[in-house]
Amino acid sequence: MSLFRRSRLAVLTVSAGLVLAGCGGGAADEDTAAGGHDGHGAVAQVEGPEDRYAGLDLPDPYQRPSFTLTGPGGQPYDFAAETGGKPTLLFFGFTNCPDVCPATMADVAVALRGVDPALAEQVQVVFVTTDPAFDTAEVLAEYLGRFDADLPTRFVGLTGDQAAIDQAQLAAGVPQAEDNGRLHSSLLLLYGADDLAHVAFDAGNTSRDIAGDLGLVAGA
Repeated sequence: MSLFRRSRLAVLTVSAGLVLAGCGGGAADEDTAAGGHDGHGAVAQVEGPEDRYAGLDLPDPYQRPSFTLTGPGGQPYDFAAETGGKPTLLFFGFTNCPDVCPATMADVAVALRGVDPALAEQVQVVFVTTDPAFDTAEVLAEYLGRFDADLPTRFVGLTGDQAAIDQAQLAAGVPQAEDNGRLHSSLLLLYGADDLAHVAFDAGNTSRDIAGDLGLVAGA
C-alpha cells in the first residue's frame, strides 16, 4: 500500500483534509478537488524548511467543528462543548484498520508521553469511527484503551448512525469515508485554544513531530 508522504525538499500543494488512506487495501487515493470546511475551500501550502510546524501548516485554518455523537458509556458527546478551548487531536478511522489507524494512535500516545505531564493532561484526543456498524462505544473504549492506559487524559471514541458520522466528517472538513469506512482521511487535526487547527499530521509525520507541535500550539 502506498500512502501520501510529503517531501521537505520541495513546495507541495495538497488539498488539506482531502487525503484518503486505504487501510490494508490498495494504493491510497488522493482527491485533488478543492474541498471545503465550514463552507469554503482550502488548499494548504506546504513549504518545507519555512514551515512553522513539523506537521502540515494550514494557512487557511480549520475551525473546530460542531457535532454531537455517541461517546463513552453510550452518552451524547458534544465535540465543540467538550473540547472547546483545549488542545485537541481529532482523527477519523476504524478499529479493524490494520495499519494507518493504530499507527496514528500509537504515535499520539508516544507523543503525549514525551511532553510535559501538565500539557499531556490538557490534550483531548478524539477518535471518530468511520465504521459505526461495527464500532460501538464499548468496542471503541476497548480499542483506545490499548494506547492511553497510562496517560493522564483518556482518549475518547465516538460513534453514531451513518448520517451523523457523515455530518461530523463534513463539519471537520475531511472527505466522507468510502468502502464501508475503510477508505478514510489520513489527517490528524490539531486544534488550539483559539478553536482553530493551524496544523495537521499525515502518515509522513512522527510522534516527535506531534509532540513538538503540541508544545507550539499550547504556547501560542
